[in-house]
Amino acid sequence: MQTQSEMQRLRSVFKGYEERGLTRSKWSQTNDGNLEMRRERRRRLEELLRRNRLLPLTSRRILDLGCGTGEMLASFQDWGATAENLFGVDLLAERIESASKQFPLLTFQQANAEDLPFGDGFFDIVCVFTVFSSILDSGMTLNISREIERILTSEGAIVWYDFRIRNPRNPSIRGISRRKLQTLFPGCRMDGRTLTVIPPLARRLGAMTSWIYPCLAAVSFLRTHYLGVLTKRGQTCAQ
Repeated sequence: MQTQSEMQRLRSVFKGYEERGLTRSKWSQTNDGNLEMRRERRRRLEELLRRNRLLPLTSRRILDLGCGTGEMLASFQDWGATAENLFGVDLLAERIESASKQFPLLTFQQANAEDLPFGDGFFDIVCVFTVFSSILDSGMTLNISREIERILTSEGAIVWYDFRIRNPRNPSIRGISRRKLQTLFPGCRMDGRTLTVIPPLARRLGAMTSWIYPCLAAVSFLRTHYLGVLTKRGQTCAQ
């Protein structure tokens, strides 16, 4: 199957990231630019969740698709989500193992997002953070979007954060424009905004990050990502 070869490619790409130590270097959580990007995203996400009447998250059942080591999923507890309602899936077993050790009260499972081990309408919110930009196969992209629609409740929401433009230095990812996002979930109402200063630039700001980053973030063409909430509002997203 074509998607099988895409899965193998993804595993190879992610393994390469680990071998190159990008988590400890480029993506380090101690880098001022990375910290500022996360703070900006968290602030804007809270605004979107509130505006779409999704807060508090106390009774929401949430899935993080491509959860990595679980930090993003765990952070939803700050907005009232309970541990028993937080689920994460990832393609890589080692990420799931790490997530389970760090956050033992949350539920993590290795899975292919094309065939999720959950019933229809099981989740109120599905989060997809930098997932679709890593997938180059259109068939897999469509399969995953259909699975997301299937497991959402009739009034469920998709929380989306991903590259909106192509990174010319990384052929393993592609940008997902707002128009492309609408084709993936054509029946959904979209509410979102662009954000995140070009990451290689943001990571080089050093001690000046706190006052230079907001200035750069005000320039639209420097914003590389799209953050959005897509809501079903009682209808089927994928028609």
